[in-house]
Amino acid sequence: MENYGEHYSVMKDNYLELFQTLSKNDKKYFCDLTFGAGGHAFAILRAHPSAILVACDQDQQALNNAKKIIEENGFGSRVILIESNFADFFESFKKNMPKDFNGFFGLIADLGVSSHQFDSSERGFSFRFDGPLDMRMDTLNNPITAEILVNELDHEDLANIIYEYGEERYSRKIAEKIIEARIEKRISTTKELENIVFHVYPARQRHSGTHPATRTFQALRIKVNDELGVLEKLVEQIPQMLEINGVAAVISFHSLEDRIVKHRFKKIIENESFEVLTKKPILPSEIEIKSNFRSRSAKMRILKRIK
Repeated sequence: MENYGEHYSVMKDNYLELFQTLSKNDKKYFCDLTFGAGGHAFAILRAHPSAILVACDQDQQALNNAKKIIEENGFGSRVILIESNFADFFESFKKNMPKDFNGFFGLIADLGVSSHQFDSSERGFSFRFDGPLDMRMDTLNNPITAEILVNELDHEDLANIIYEYGEERYSRKIAEKIIEARIEKRISTTKELENIVFHVYPARQRHSGTHPATRTFQALRIKVNDELGVLEKLVEQIPQMLEINGVAAVISFHSLEDRIVKHRFKKIIENESFEVLTKKPILPSEIEIKSNFRSRSAKMRILKRIK
């Protein structure tokens, strides 16, 4: 179970480097806002034996997995696990905040879809498998699935979502073909949608570079989970979560996310209590990309509270 968590922990070493000077005896609070399989979190707990970790995830599958890994690794007494969307996390945490809490010394938000979500056909995140067209991270509280969007939105709304959130140049044609297909039969599986998008692309482009369905699937996932709206709320809250000298690292995976983080960080440092440590985002090393191809598009930006 332990390796499962660490295998896909993007830019984990870059994050650990931020705390090299921290004494192993210092009791500091860390926060992992996107716990997933716990790779970043467990790396911190191992490197800093006195650290306390507060972690959250809205995915019930991930939380159940997390509880098992935490107990199996003997970290139960050092982890506070909260079921929450990360935009609502701090409000939930404050209700039972430890008395000695003065802010987080380290905070991380890895915005990538976790491996267990991509690799579970029943979640519908990936067209690599045939499964229901779902894409919800929070399956208990979110009633809107990708299947609903694909089958019930009109042409204009569907095309706009695919263009705005997927940056897909064939968005209008894809929306047109989706609507044609759903007249004959409701589109209910990932492979059905993939096939539609695949054949919109000119034949010469179908097998070169990124798979034709990638941007459409990304756009629907972002819309289903309101990912950009949630990210905006999160970054706005980061300043109140950090202690003096505390740092927040946000790892994004596409330009829409990175743009929000970059602009919000610029706004935050208008308050002279904060500084951005990354004039340009940190990128994964070639070695990391070779060992984990999913990290290739990752960008890390870091904010520090200085007073």
